[in-house]
Amino acid sequence: MSPSSPSPSPSELRIHPSDTPPHGDPGASAEKDPERYWLEHVYQGGSRQLTVRAVIAGMLIGAVMCLSNLYVILKTGWSLGVTITACILAFAVFGTLRSLRLLRKEFTDLENNAMGSVASAAGYMTGGGNMAAVPALLMLTGTLPSPGWLMVWFAVISALGVFAAIPIKRQLINIEALPFPTGTATAETIRALHGHGEVARRKSRLLGLSGLVGAALVFIRDARFTWLTNIPDKVSLPFTMLGKKASAWSLSFDFSLLLVGAGALVSFKTGWSMLLGAVLTYGFLAPAMVSQGAIPEVTYKAINSWMVWTGSAVLVSSGLLSFAFQWRSVARSFKALSGLFGGKSAQDEQDPLAGIECPPSWFPLGFAVLGPIAIFLMAYLFQIPWWAGVLAMPLAVVMGVIASRVTGETDTTPTKALGPVTQLIFGGLAPGNIPANVMSANATGGVGLHSADLLTDLKSGWLLGANPRQQFVAQLFGVVAGAAVVVPVFRILVPSADVLGTEEFPAPASMVWAGVSKLLASGVSALPQTARMGALCGATLGILLVLLEKFAPAKAKAYVPSAAGFGLAIVIPGSSSIAFFIGSALAEGLRRAKPKLAEDMVLPVSSGFIAGESLLGIGLAMAKAFGVMPK
Repeated sequence: MSPSSPSPSPSELRIHPSDTPPHGDPGASAEKDPERYWLEHVYQGGSRQLTVRAVIAGMLIGAVMCLSNLYVILKTGWSLGVTITACILAFAVFGTLRSLRLLRKEFTDLENNAMGSVASAAGYMTGGGNMAAVPALLMLTGTLPSPGWLMVWFAVISALGVFAAIPIKRQLINIEALPFPTGTATAETIRALHGHGEVARRKSRLLGLSGLVGAALVFIRDARFTWLTNIPDKVSLPFTMLGKKASAWSLSFDFSLLLVGAGALVSFKTGWSMLLGAVLTYGFLAPAMVSQGAIPEVTYKAINSWMVWTGSAVLVSSGLLSFAFQWRSVARSFKALSGLFGGKSAQDEQDPLAGIECPPSWFPLGFAVLGPIAIFLMAYLFQIPWWAGVLAMPLAVVMGVIASRVTGETDTTPTKALGPVTQLIFGGLAPGNIPANVMSANATGGVGLHSADLLTDLKSGWLLGANPRQQFVAQLFGVVAGAAVVVPVFRILVPSADVLGTEEFPAPASMVWAGVSKLLASGVSALPQTARMGALCGATLGILLVLLEKFAPAKAKAYVPSAAGFGLAIVIPGSSSIAFFIGSALAEGLRRAKPKLAEDMVLPVSSGFIAGESLLGIGLAMAKAFGVMPK
């Protein structure tokens, strides 16, 4: 959702600086003291939130959404947000049960918000490198730990990410009010669902109908029956480069409403930045590198193996510079850690949110308990040296801070960049150790993703007046549910490495991680000179885009590409960026032409496309795996 859209925007959903309390107390204004204002005028302390039914519904819906994302990432390399879809589904289910008199109490908005936190943590279990690193390890070594150990690994790494969000939450959300667009959109959706019965019913119907359309498309495309004429996965753009069709360079139109729906949920600026990045990457840079012999062949795998360094450098340098510009606020966030082991100051005693926010001490305590477990798992499961595991913990915290800020500003968590950076670091520290290279990156990526995911959910809670401690606990329930479902289903869908890299499951993210690990197995010196130059150019571009965004005249900023969107386009197929742009352009056009219609349609229709296509897609994939349907 675009923050500048005519429908209720993040600025409309945040606390307005001009708001003043009823009794004229300027000390409690949102501008002077946003936390006190929120406590007095937004917080709903007495409302039902983390109830048993909210937890159970979140774990069940989150598990289903996790399967949806498992399918999506094996197909496209992406993990998509699930919170909005989960909230609409939960509202529809609980509304139906209450109309049938099977429930007495109404399902409240804050219950739905807590349920969304559970579902989000479960649904995102495929992200953070989990379903990139593990398949890559399978391809590189031919073996994996037992499903039970993998469940523990995923749960521990994800829980560390939840704890890593604690010290930066108040600064990023309460004070700076970063947009976290998905979190803002989730709050808007929950308000609409629970505030207007007709609006809720209309959105539920739109979600269901668009889900059926998405499912029908994937059935016609992917189901294999003799009586069914399938449509193609994609259609090439009508031109050639170096004698190769545009589709060979990944420039094509995908028959995927899932990608179009995902594009409608990002800002138009991100959409056109992705299109620009795809055109420059696959239309100009890739052909130039092929002509020079730096890229050996015209395949997406070969192109991406070279491009990953440039794209990663754009994302990481822009994230680090944005982080550097906020050094005072970040320093204040981490400065609080220095007093964790001392007595409470007078300011701490007067903290109005001390009984509502997660205590700062939970951060070091969480890492003190889970950190050694993670280090043990690294050594026992993946033969990672203990010193490398110890080094991965503070690196994971740093990556979590970067990922959270980038997500708050752009709605894109840069795990596709943070993973390769960690691989590069450990490629130099432990050359030749492939498990260390892959799984240490999984650790830092998982921490970064789940830190950013919790903060996205906490943004929704901040806007709705929810209790952040209860959302923190909800997130841990979701971590357990996601870890429990993703591992066994993955082992069913991917019984051996031969399944990966095929037309059925191309697993592009895993191919990239495996390629990077192979490249770094003999150390950083193995990186080709052209790739080093590409990384340097990417880092320079990332810095330049951030500087332009910060210092350009206000009117010119709208024309500065999003560093996150541009960098992301370099490391994903061009067809995905094209589909994202189409979705963002359609949504933006509708918002400008018919803002009220866009408010009613964009979120539920997009969510329905994503859910319908992915869920039936994984059902078809499992049917083929069990021999119920021809492959």
